Amino acid sequence: MTDLDSPLSPLVGQAAAKALAAQLDLNTVGELLRHYPRRYAERGKLTDLGSLAIGEHVTVMAEIRSVNSRPMRQRRGTLMEVVIESGGRTLSCTFFNRRYHGNLAAGRVGLFAGKVTAFRGKLQLNQPDMMIFGEDDDLDAVDQFAGALVPIYPATTKLPSWKIARCVRQVLDMTDAPTDPLPMEILAERGLPDLGTALRGIHRPERERDWRAARQRLVWDEALAVQLALAQRRQAALLRPAPACPPVPGGLHDAFDAQLPFTLTDGQREVGEEVTRDLAIEHPMNRLVQGDVGAGKTIVALRAMLRVVDAGRQAAMLAPTEVLAAQHARTLRELLGPLGRAGELDGADRATQVTLLTGTMSAKARKQALLDTVSGTAGIVVGTHALIQDRVEFADLGLLVVDEQHRFGVEQRDVLRGRDGGRTPHLLVMTATPIPRTVAMTVYGDLEVSALRELPLGRSPIATTVVPAGEKPAWLERAWERVREEVSGGHQAFVVCPRIGGENGGNNGSAEEDAELEPPDEDGDGEEKRRPPLAVADVAPMLAEGPLAGLRLGVLHGRLPADEKDAVMRAFSDGELDVLVATTVIEVGVDVPNATGMVIMDADRFGLSQLHQLRGRVGRGKAPGVCLLITDSPPGTTARARLDAVASTTDGFELARHDLELRREGDVLGASQSGRRSGLRLLSLLRDEKTISEAREVAWRLVAGDPFLERHAGLAGMVAEIIDEERAEYLEKA
Repeated sequence: MTDLDSPLSPLVGQAAAKALAAQLDLNTVGELLRHYPRRYAERGKLTDLGSLAIGEHVTVMAEIRSVNSRPMRQRRGTLMEVVIESGGRTLSCTFFNRRYHGNLAAGRVGLFAGKVTAFRGKLQLNQPDMMIFGEDDDLDAVDQFAGALVPIYPATTKLPSWKIARCVRQVLDMTDAPTDPLPMEILAERGLPDLGTALRGIHRPERERDWRAARQRLVWDEALAVQLALAQRRQAALLRPAPACPPVPGGLHDAFDAQLPFTLTDGQREVGEEVTRDLAIEHPMNRLVQGDVGAGKTIVALRAMLRVVDAGRQAAMLAPTEVLAAQHARTLRELLGPLGRAGELDGADRATQVTLLTGTMSAKARKQALLDTVSGTAGIVVGTHALIQDRVEFADLGLLVVDEQHRFGVEQRDVLRGRDGGRTPHLLVMTATPIPRTVAMTVYGDLEVSALRELPLGRSPIATTVVPAGEKPAWLERAWERVREEVSGGHQAFVVCPRIGGENGGNNGSAEEDAELEPPDEDGDGEEKRRPPLAVADVAPMLAEGPLAGLRLGVLHGRLPADEKDAVMRAFSDGELDVLVATTVIEVGVDVPNATGMVIMDADRFGLSQLHQLRGRVGRGKAPGVCLLITDSPPGTTARARLDAVASTTDGFELARHDLELRREGDVLGASQSGRRSGLRLLSLLRDEKTISEAREVAWRLVAGDPFLERHAGLAGMVAEIIDEERAEYLEKA
């Protein structure tokens, strides 16, 4: 009997099985059949060549426009160029020392597979694999592409799509119908096909409705598996005890509200009420508060921490960098005023103490901070990963606040959350990277999600412009003039670079800055090499000696000693520096209202959310901000589209959708967390919102009646297949 667990070798041959294992890590029938087509090419409808991105491995269906061969100038041999066309767009395919093939003739249609590269500003495929339709001597090809729909698979340079399709066809013809993990009542309720029909329909559809029905079934499996795993973990979390922190009338929280010099937004009040209700019960709060840059999340977090301090317990705030931790500590002390100066002459009667604890403090300061933490003197402790070291002990930790959760390790948060003698502190996670509802339902399915959508009064507009330095060098000169204009107007500016640079040449030298750097293109014949990203160590002296000569420049990055970083940041905050040249160490939390200019070098090397975060460092005062995105990326590329999206809107929630559309959803779903292949192949967080929501309701219902899925062995197996143990832990901790 051949089933989904059977090895591939007896079915496709040893050579093909070896190639599938080496190139795609596909070893069993089930793994191959779960390697779904990326799309379908329809006879008579060629590929949209305008959708290609540099560096992407693609398979396109196109018509040959011309074939030309000529001797190479700088090496022996010939260069053959095949120009293909689709929808009025052309793409060049180059071949080196390849013998002319009779089937490569103008007017022929075929599949072309290879990596998209750029040469002299034009896109090309370098040494692609090809399959030309109508090759009567290849009976296998004729059979494979006889239908109207041609499946296009995720492929590699050494294993093109049509070879994968051939193996899939062989396996489908020799495999018995698989056992269906879904109960019959769910299949009937949802109107879904059985698993065997779905697998055949996704790989060998005769009509469009075949693969659509198959995809609907397979997407439902993935959505339900994720939601079942989250439902089980959420129910388990409710069984853990947590310290109840009910409101204390007349306490620090009320005193703080009474002294606020501004009015809370409706969103801040609403989220505050939700947090208050969560903190008052003996089950751990697990709440994510998302809000755009400047939405006032710090105030929400501080009011929550004061609720916990009023109850006689402590609160800890974790920040991803020492710069941000120090900034948070200063901000909290300034906001609290006398209420945060316990034991000092001007401290209020019921004041608490805010203590900063980082890994690079002096021995004396660190000893005192540890003593204040373990004794309970410090009601609020702010720090970095140093807070989770074993020797850091709390008197009574009631609340853990994690700022910018995407910058802090899942495991690091979990260590502190579950260390207090079996009792779980409440958890409040904050992020200024807005998350679409579907992502929240999937990745944060075991957290309650709150959103701050309105901005406090006083935020100034920010104008963002893409500066194409490669195409228009004069625009770069104008960018530096614009910085001088901001400084002449009494303001300050940031210049951000992707790397630190310097003698050891590393990208960062510190975990504090993590530009989402795109890897340089691989070397290849006819392909232009991408230069290394610009570095602070190189840009700062260039600016000081050139376009910004005479201005007061400072440098900030994660490799500097802690006291030097703090001194530089203080000097910039106090107006003693005009321009701060930095890495992404200033990405979050840095608040300098007088800073109005932001120049981001090699902006295409950063992720979309990082660009939005960096832009949020300006326009925080009364004067409007300006953000200039410097790039060499040519128009029409994905990188340029990302920059255009940032320039088109300052709405973080809209940008979050752009981000999800432009980058791989597998990263969002956690596949990259473990370095292992994700079991989620089809689920789209944007396209399948309704399915995710419905699967969540079904999962809660099933788990409520069968917490361990003991009566639903098929579903338990499906969860284990799609959500392996390592990924399940990620979902639980996230």
